[in-house]
Amino acid sequence: MAKARNRYQALIEKIFFDHWREGETAFEFDRQEIKDAAAELDIPLPDNLGDVIYSFRFRTDLPERVAATQTPGREWVIELAGRARYRFSLVKINRVLPREDLVTIAIPDATPELIRAYALDDEQALLAIVRYNRLIDTFLGLTTYSLQNHLRTTVKGMGQIEIDELYVGLDKRGCHYVIPVQAKGGKDQIGIVQVAQDVRYVEQKFPGMRCRAIAAQFMSDQVIALFELTLQGDEIKVVEERHYRLVPAKQLDNDAIRDYR
Repeated sequence: MAKARNRYQALIEKIFFDHWREGETAFEFDRQEIKDAAAELDIPLPDNLGDVIYSFRFRTDLPERVAATQTPGREWVIELAGRARYRFSLVKINRVLPREDLVTIAIPDATPELIRAYALDDEQALLAIVRYNRLIDTFLGLTTYSLQNHLRTTVKGMGQIEIDELYVGLDKRGCHYVIPVQAKGGKDQIGIVQVAQDVRYVEQKFPGMRCRAIAAQFMSDQVIALFELTLQGDEIKVVEERHYRLVPAKQLDNDAIRDYR
C-alpha cells in the first residue's frame, strides 16, 4: 500500500508541475496524462487510473512539493471538469469537523448484530447504522427512504461522480426532498469537493426538489456526528449538527430523555 501511495504521489506531482506556473490558481488536465506521466517516470501503470485521482480528492494529502505552492489560507483541490477531465483549483481551506462541545443524544440501537459482524469497512458500517436506526429521519424530522447507495452517475460539467447514499424524503406538508449522504470514517475530513458534487447532482437531476446534503462521521466512542451542509460561494456552511450514540434500550437514561425536551 505504501508503494502504491508513493507511486500515486510521483504521478500527481509530475502532472501538477507540468501545468502549474507561479500565480496560477486553476488549470485542467485529463486522464491520459496519468499514462503519459507513468511512461516518462518509468513507473508501472496503476490498474485503476481513476483511483490515482480519487485518492487525492478524498483520502490522501497532496505531495509536499505541491502543498508548498499553496498560498496562506488556501489549498489545492482536484475537481471534476468533464468526462475524464479534472481541474486543480486553489480554494479557501474549508473543513467541517465535529464540535467538541456538543451534547450527545442517546438513541436505542436498532442495528442488526449480523450487519455489525460483516460490515467490510467504516464507511459501509456507518451507512448501514444510519439506515437501520433511521438517523436521517431523526435528524431532519422527515420520513425518508434509501433510494440507492454508492450511486455512480454523471453531472454536466463534472463528469462521473459517486454518492455514498441517496435518500428521498417527505415532510408533513407533502413536500419532497432529495438527500445525498456522504459517510466519513474517524480520520477522514468533510471537504467541499464531495459536497459540491452532491448538490450539483440534485440540482441537475431533480430540479424543483429541495436538496438537503448530509454528512455522517464516526467520532470516538462510536458516536455518530450528522451534519446538514450547504454551499455559500466556494465555502461549506453547516446548517445543523447533532451527535448520536447508539445504546441498548435498557441503558437509556430516563432523566436524559426528559432533558432532551
